[in-house]
Amino acid sequence: MQNVASSGGYIMGEAVALLEQQLQQYVGVKHCITCANGTDALTLALKALGIGKGDAVFVPDFTFFASAEVVALEGATPVFVDVDPSTFNMASESLEQAINQVADDTSLTAKAVIAVDLFGLPADFSRITALAHQHGLYVIEDGAQGFGGRIGDKRSCSFGDIATTSFFPAKPLGCYGDGGAVFTDNDEWAEMIRSLRVHGKGSNKYDNVRIGINSRLDTLQAAILGVKLNAFVEYELESVNKVASRYSELINNSVKEKNVHIDTPRIPDGFLSSWAQYTIKINFADDPHLLRTELQQRLKSVGIPTMVYYPTPMSKQTAFRGLNGFVPTPNAECLSESVLSLPMHPYLLDEDVERVVKAIVQAL
Repeated sequence: MQNVASSGGYIMGEAVALLEQQLQQYVGVKHCITCANGTDALTLALKALGIGKGDAVFVPDFTFFASAEVVALEGATPVFVDVDPSTFNMASESLEQAINQVADDTSLTAKAVIAVDLFGLPADFSRITALAHQHGLYVIEDGAQGFGGRIGDKRSCSFGDIATTSFFPAKPLGCYGDGGAVFTDNDEWAEMIRSLRVHGKGSNKYDNVRIGINSRLDTLQAAILGVKLNAFVEYELESVNKVASRYSELINNSVKEKNVHIDTPRIPDGFLSSWAQYTIKINFADDPHLLRTELQQRLKSVGIPTMVYYPTPMSKQTAFRGLNGFVPTPNAECLSESVLSLPMHPYLLDEDVERVVKAIVQAL
């Protein structure tokens, strides 16, 4: 931070180019283009793919608003798809149903799929990508919460045709403000995104060859991320997985011993999560929303914070009211009523985890 202040290169300074090199090497792609935030990263990806009015883009119904907001901002139509109830990520069966319905019943042109790595777990890209490419669709990986996750030996932000992430402070790799990045192996898209993020510049910033946006990563944030990336790679990713394992062990033991009716997150074989959140699901009661609210209040009373991600499915958001519900999304609706995210970070101690689980068991 002191070096950046001394240099005076606050915008697109040396630390930005260095960080981009480090990120593309870690992820395993040809190009990493940083930008101002994760939402802009998605916007830049959509612009590079030429998505606009009359196009349909398939988005999971259970995710943060930005995943669909960017589609609408480009004039395209978000088509909401249901999710798997155990992984919380896009369900390929629902995606196929939505693709067929758009083709059969609308005049929209199906163009792309945005698959989200929710809570740190990569989506099922083997199925999603095969299905999308079968229908001639691009695949965009929204890795805002997934940086560091893996499927086999392949890392998050290397899946699909183009990928994005966010460096918002709450993300697995977070800076001290806002930041984002786009990843791709496509040289043409990478060149276009580098232009788009600086007002559509050409050979220099006063030769604008297209309409772009102003979305550059601050040098200060890049310098901070460079340091934090080392910690993330060296020990944070391993530590946060140990915390998650301890949570699951204690909760699942409690389920057997004390009949506590909650489900822990499921990580499919061959997958690794970066645990942006550790999210349990209340799997009983006629009104899980009411029970969750009471559980939250009891945990808060003993100094344990929790969060609900997300209380409203995308298709039920006020901003999308009136948009055609192309396929039913019962799993997304159920999850919005029953999920609860517990304290989670790489520096959480065993005694902290034990205290949280003990409080949950007592409350239930």
